[in-house]
Amino acid sequence: MQVTETLSEGLLRAYKVVMPAGDLAARLDGQLTEMKGKARINGFRPGKVPMAHLKKLYGKSVMADVVQSAVNEVNQKIVKDHSLRLAGEPKIEFPKDQAEVERALAAEGDLAYTVNLEILPKFDVGAFDDVTLERLVARVSDAEVDEAIQKMGERNRPFTARAEGAAAEKGDKVTIDFLGRIGGEAFSGGEGKDTDLVIGSSTFIPGFEDQLTGVKAGETRLVKVTFPAEYGAEHLAGKDAEFDVTAKTIAAPGDLKIDDEFAKGFGLEGLDKLKEAVRANIEGEYTKASRGKLKRNLLDALDKRYSFDLPPSLVEQEFSGIWGQVEAEQKRTGKTFEDEKTTEEAARADYRKIAERRVRLGLLLAEVGEKAEIKITEDELSAALVERARQYPGQEKAVWDYYRKNAEALASVRAPLFEEKVVDHVIALAKVTDKVVPKDELLKQEEEDEAA
Repeated sequence: MQVTETLSEGLLRAYKVVMPAGDLAARLDGQLTEMKGKARINGFRPGKVPMAHLKKLYGKSVMADVVQSAVNEVNQKIVKDHSLRLAGEPKIEFPKDQAEVERALAAEGDLAYTVNLEILPKFDVGAFDDVTLERLVARVSDAEVDEAIQKMGERNRPFTARAEGAAAEKGDKVTIDFLGRIGGEAFSGGEGKDTDLVIGSSTFIPGFEDQLTGVKAGETRLVKVTFPAEYGAEHLAGKDAEFDVTAKTIAAPGDLKIDDEFAKGFGLEGLDKLKEAVRANIEGEYTKASRGKLKRNLLDALDKRYSFDLPPSLVEQEFSGIWGQVEAEQKRTGKTFEDEKTTEEAARADYRKIAERRVRLGLLLAEVGEKAEIKITEDELSAALVERARQYPGQEKAVWDYYRKNAEALASVRAPLFEEKVVDHVIALAKVTDKVVPKDELLKQEEEDEAA
């Protein structure tokens, strides 16, 4: 068997392989000899089937397995002999001449083919002690805790039905049915039944609640509003809408007492314990926001720090995934590149840069993790699977079994765990300084990061 390197350019390698007909014939005979003792063919005693007859019956199918096995062996030998780390599966190019292939499968001619490989780049990770990062930190004030508890109280405030014929006032809870229309046509999400709305709570579209002031039980009103330009559902953003709203009941707010008894309603011993729990919850939100920003800053720093060739197939795979999401979003919203003040060509260039960044950072973090011998334990993986399964109430076992039986799906759970551990490892080696900022600045930064 002859293996000759025909291409060594960047991360691309190509090898010409020639499998002599004699080697193929020997491998085929070996497989058929093994079959001979097991084959059960009418007219022949076990183990007495002539080799020529076996070859006639099974020669082609067995030779296909022989060639596949030989190709795999060659691939492994090439990788080992040249100390290659592959970026993807080898691509095999067999001869285009079908007659040549047929002769090889019949062990009457040599089989010559090409192995195309794409390898991972080699680069020096180096140290991270000269990487400087700033971690934004927000302190939780007593006022924030009190405000959060007050909102909890408002959501649990008692209400008492008003007298028949009473008009709704600000602060009252109105139970309504409503049907919304845009351009005379009902729209998805624009209908509700027995919906509780506290007038003045600003939970509905701006202007909606104000138009219900003075409404009485049994009364139907036409409410006209305009969806905000930045409304979450893009197909509704900035649109004028009309709602037929029927008030079913009117209830007045009762007294709200924030005390130990109130706290016990949440399963806590008293108000102090409730405040501790609320503070811890807010601190957790701030810590998460701070961690997100710090990670983004680290990845930005690493992206600028490293430059190396990227495997074209990995970049193309990442770009295809991103571009597929772009096209799906355009189809969902009806927006075009012109609406975004760009062109498809410019958008493709921008998203390709994003794909290159992701591949570069992915390769870097994988290398850092390997050198640091970072592993995901079985307990960590199981905990992540449990959390994912909990997102599908009633289907937990099915979700668990799916991931446990699907290696690719399981890898999609392990990958983010590995990335977070590697990021923590690098942060621990870098120079990190804390900067105390107002909560609005911290949370605003988080929103900007998510939008980037």
